[in-house]
Amino acid sequence: MQESVPDIEPTHERGHLLTEQSNPNSQNLDQLSSLELVDLFNREDAQVIEAIAAAREPLAAAIDRTAEALRHGGRLFYIGAGTSGRLGVLDAAECPPTFCTPPELVQGIIAGGAGALVRSSEGLEDLAEDGAAAIAHHQIHDLDVVVGITAGGTTPYVHGALQAARQRGATTIFIACVPAEQVSAEVDIDIRLLVGAEILAGSTRLKAGTVTKLALNTLSTGVMVKLGKVYGNRMVDVAVTNRKLHDRALRMLQDLTGLSREAAAVLLEKSDRRVKLALLMHWAGVSAEEGDRLLSTHQGNLRQALQSKTA
Repeated sequence: MQESVPDIEPTHERGHLLTEQSNPNSQNLDQLSSLELVDLFNREDAQVIEAIAAAREPLAAAIDRTAEALRHGGRLFYIGAGTSGRLGVLDAAECPPTFCTPPELVQGIIAGGAGALVRSSEGLEDLAEDGAAAIAHHQIHDLDVVVGITAGGTTPYVHGALQAARQRGATTIFIACVPAEQVSAEVDIDIRLLVGAEILAGSTRLKAGTVTKLALNTLSTGVMVKLGKVYGNRMVDVAVTNRKLHDRALRMLQDLTGLSREAAAVLLEKSDRRVKLALLMHWAGVSAEEGDRLLSTHQGNLRQALQSKTA
């Protein structure tokens, strides 16, 4: 018995999209040695860094707009399908352990839900109404920021979500790896990451996926820096939840205060294992209670809290 083939609606020609084109540098891909494959990947991946540099201004604008929104009670949402959706979920999931943010502050939404993280459900990306429904389900409002991620730029699920988010007054950001003249988007900030055709034609988990990961790294980390989650280049809001992170917290305290490891350990416990509070207690000579109050007054910004105490 033959398996039934699902009905697929007629689609528009997509061969003109940059992400769908054949790469002239990999025409003989199936004839290359393993070493030649590695070298080819390395040469092609160099375009990823160039693409991030070319998008520096919209990326910076996205950092500023998002930080301002979160500072006033908003949330950051990534939404996408397939690889793009998985990358958004990954970036969101890494914010709580790195910056001690509440899980609801940065969230990833993927077409197909949690199951799509480990099992392909790319067919669901064609449903614009599902994207809009996801926006309604998360009760997106005018203080929120919604980042739609779609390498080829055409994913209906993402466009449906962005349109619904705009209707609710949210800030909208579009990340795609095709030029605007190929696919337009009515959003507040339009980020185009042009890395060229993939080595394996159409496989956007390659360069497009890599450049998207770098862009999300830049966006989320930049936002957290602006929100005072970092002091110098140290993750002073790290959640001390395992031995590795406990060691990192101790080393931060030692490096920044000059304390011995033993003294740093005592200070860390007095601060309830909160590195930022421990530093404020040590530098400003305040109790944990007063340090908490100072940080709360300055929205968690350690540098500002210190300046207010020493002014």
